[in-house]
Amino acid sequence: MGSLSIWHWLIVLVIVLAIFGTKKLRNIGSDLGGAVKNFKEAMQEGEQQQGRIEETPHTGQTIQGDVREKTHQ
Repeated sequence: MGSLSIWHWLIVLVIVLAIFGTKKLRNIGSDLGGAVKNFKEAMQEGEQQQGRIEETPHTGQTIQGDVREKTHQ
């Protein structure tokens, strides 16, 4: 099966428009665009918050080693 020509795509577009209608397709497009916009904003907020966390100075000390429980005998 070869690649689809422009006529194949036009026929598919006409069938989709006939099934769903232009109003429903417009609503789906605007919903999809809003979702992409919200996703991009959330990614930017996440990057800004991550940058703020990295910029804050560390006041605590890190102790490395094994933690062992002390038992009373």
